[in-house]
Amino acid sequence: MKLLITGGAGFIGSNFLYYMREKYPDYHLINLDKLTYAGNLENLGGLAADPHYRFVRADVSDRNQVEPLFQMGLDGVIHFAAESHVDRSIGRPEIFVTTNILGTQVLLDLIRQYRVGRYLQISTDEVYGSLGPTGYFTEETPLAPNSPYSASKAAADLLVRAAHHTFNLPVLITRCSNNYGPYQFPEKLIPLMIARALVGKKLLVYGDGLNVRDWLHVRDHCRAIDMVFHNGAVGEIYNIGGNQERSNQEIVKLILAELGQPESLIEYVKDRPGHDRRYAIDAAKIRRELGWTPQIDFETGLRETIRWYTENRDWLEKRG
Repeated sequence: MKLLITGGAGFIGSNFLYYMREKYPDYHLINLDKLTYAGNLENLGGLAADPHYRFVRADVSDRNQVEPLFQMGLDGVIHFAAESHVDRSIGRPEIFVTTNILGTQVLLDLIRQYRVGRYLQISTDEVYGSLGPTGYFTEETPLAPNSPYSASKAAADLLVRAAHHTFNLPVLITRCSNNYGPYQFPEKLIPLMIARALVGKKLLVYGDGLNVRDWLHVRDHCRAIDMVFHNGAVGEIYNIGGNQERSNQEIVKLILAELGQPESLIEYVKDRPGHDRRYAIDAAKIRRELGWTPQIDFETGLRETIRWYTENRDWLEKRG
């Protein structure tokens, strides 16, 4: 099988490529990545000499750069490539529109033209908006994005849905909760706080620190993507959540305790605009239909993640 993986030099994409290579050694994997600030080929050094792996530097929103890969013949596309940082979307929303919306449409057009057998859109629970203190996002929850980032991902999801209903394209969508693990760029909460705690800098926490997210280890996410791509029902959406809700404040305190740093390093700062209060995923559908369940509990996964960043300070400092 020959698969195109977009955004494979980023956090989740690079972890997924390693996962796929280990599980499916005979698959041909093509990694398309623009190599923005968050993409780095150092993440994939272990695949550089693999004859069944190929890297192509290209912009997913530029059809002229992407189409030659489809002309080679593809069995499937898994689309990770996206601008994904909420703070950056507030400052430059037009970049998110170009990559996340136009890039998705380019892929859908090419899948239709070249009759690719399967397409998986990697999305986010942020398209659902914000939850109160109770309840969970299901696949039927109405879309209500609250940031330019989540709005661009919601728009892309709707294009994917429309492509299925209008052109009968063989598409699927996954929406996951917050991921953590190795190779995550240190603008996101967990690697950022680890990086600052390692050198004794202040850990800046938005608002009161009580915003809650459902956390999912990237390896559990990779397993779920694999199951959905190979066995999910075409046209369906699958929520993927770790059922591990933690507030930002809890996470920061856990990181400080693990690294032996004082809680006095925490500094609360003005909240960012449109900061969603709580996300939580109901993953009953993927559990019921595909038999997926998360295997890594949050405390164990967080300790492992802290250890990885501690042992890879050179990688972290280059991106600090």
